Amino acid sequence: MQRTARRDNTFELMVRSQLHAQGLRYRIHHLIPGMKRTTCDFAFPRLKIAVFLDGCFWHGCEIHPPSVKKNTDFWLEKIAGNRARDARATAHLTDLGWMVLRFWEHEEVGTIVEKIAATVDAKRASFPTSPSLARTLKDK
Repeated sequence: MQRTARRDNTFELMVRSQLHAQGLRYRIHHLIPGMKRTTCDFAFPRLKIAVFLDGCFWHGCEIHPPSVKKNTDFWLEKIAGNRARDARATAHLTDLGWMVLRFWEHEEVGTIVEKIAATVDAKRASFPTSPSLARTLKDK
């Protein structure tokens, strides 16, 4: 378990590289405002979009439940704690007006990239591009 990459694992890198190839820029391991030592895998802070790429074992996927043979109580408690933290982070970000996108590692990378890109495009379309434009839109 110690050898499992906590961040920048193969799954994350595949998703991020495809998004980058499409011209999307993001911040990796972005700190969640108001939550100490809690980050999302990557974010589009200006658009307030947080993306989490959850591993099936670590986050307790219902399709692929963790198969634990040793220290069962410890691992099940650890995974339950991860799920609780995930729920707190999602609720906190939602309360702050962020859009939270969560994906499982068993999902197709192409589908994940399409959903993220579509969400970013939709948010950009409704987001003023400059302060003067924002004032103009606000005055109308």
